[in-house]
Amino acid sequence: MAQYFFRISHGAYAGAYDQGTEFESREAAWAEMTKVCSNFLGTISRNLKQNSEWHMELLDEGRKPVFRIRLVAESVV
Repeated sequence: MAQYFFRISHGAYAGAYDQGTEFESREAAWAEMTKVCSNFLGTISRNLKQNSEWHMELLDEGRKPVFRIRLVAESVV
């Protein structure tokens, strides 16, 4: 089983959890990431400013990104 870490970035804030989580596979890690992200999205989207970005990354044991989910608020006009 491999160990993974979550990192969240929003504006000037960026932080990674110090405690890792073990998953049986990359697919299991992705499934958990999407579940955790979905729990945050309501709050995040209500507080998102125009022209800003929020993202969550899943890092491997070497703290390198494996997956990233981004929420981008863009002003088109």
